[in-house]
Amino acid sequence: MTKPNLVLCYPVKENHLEVIRRVATDLNVIDAGQEGIAEALFEADLYCGHAKVPVDWDGVVRQGRLQWIQSSAAGMDHCLVPSVIDSEIIVTSASGVLSNQVAEHTLGLIIGWCRNLPTFFRQQQTHEFVRRPTCDLTHQTVGIVGLGGVGRRLSEVLRPFDTRILAVDLYPIDKPDTVDELWAPDRLDDLIRECKILILCAPLNESTRGMISREQFAAMRDDALLVNAARGPLVDTGALLEALQTKQIAGAVMDVTDPEPLPEDHPLWDLPNVMITPHVAGQYARRIGNMTRLLCENIRRWQTGRPLVNRLEEKALGFPIRGGQYPLWCDVESNVPALTDF
Repeated sequence: MTKPNLVLCYPVKENHLEVIRRVATDLNVIDAGQEGIAEALFEADLYCGHAKVPVDWDGVVRQGRLQWIQSSAAGMDHCLVPSVIDSEIIVTSASGVLSNQVAEHTLGLIIGWCRNLPTFFRQQQTHEFVRRPTCDLTHQTVGIVGLGGVGRRLSEVLRPFDTRILAVDLYPIDKPDTVDELWAPDRLDDLIRECKILILCAPLNESTRGMISREQFAAMRDDALLVNAARGPLVDTGALLEALQTKQIAGAVMDVTDPEPLPEDHPLWDLPNVMITPHVAGQYARRIGNMTRLLCENIRRWQTGRPLVNRLEEKALGFPIRGGQYPLWCDVESNVPALTDF
């Protein structure tokens, strides 16, 4: 009997493939890569990856062969098109796999902006010794929009700065001690008005696209900093540019933009109150290893009929639900064997 195909499209190396094949003994493991994924998906029964090339998802759904998508990214907009959402395909995310790194990068952006480091770096290049104004992260009110894996980790790394942390989440349950107030989304405007630093950690879906626009910028403090390490389209770029140019807000730091990448002549590049990094917050040395651990754990669960980690109960939301019927990676990771133990 022919084995089902597990098609991969994330940057695995031979040692990762060896581990996956050792766990997926009843599967035919195919490393398609970005160059082959669009075609290979039509031969996939199971799929793990993040296609960064055009994919005919509607055609894949119509074929009716694909049973399970394991995303190798926390953001799910790369595969959650309407046809996939409406299909019987099971979808699991990589939520939590990159939380430490995204939180670390986001903290770096915030501190860099507060301490005016880009200005000082430019002065170093021109050999200038000029003191410029800075501001503090310590004792500030921070607002986090979306308290998933990244949002929760950010609350932990920000807490030692004696910050007051407010958060909104679609499922405002299980408030961590590092968060002072956890509210439902209908209190987003309250959060925006109170915080000096507004951090976006929400998934991109139809309800969050453009969630920060002119109305929200008008409600923000004029000394506020907008931070986006989630997805560029959460923010109306035109409204952001206007708010920055008119000093409606003090600044913005972002690892993601809309469009991405920004055109070379886009005015956001040259604003002195903006810091942009090229969508690198999730980079780290063990990223592929940890993604492979999650995949292998879910393959073992798939084979034994146990609940899959990070399964999306409501695919349209684009994220696993805390307190739902499926476990989250952040809750089970410590019990998952290291790659050498599989």
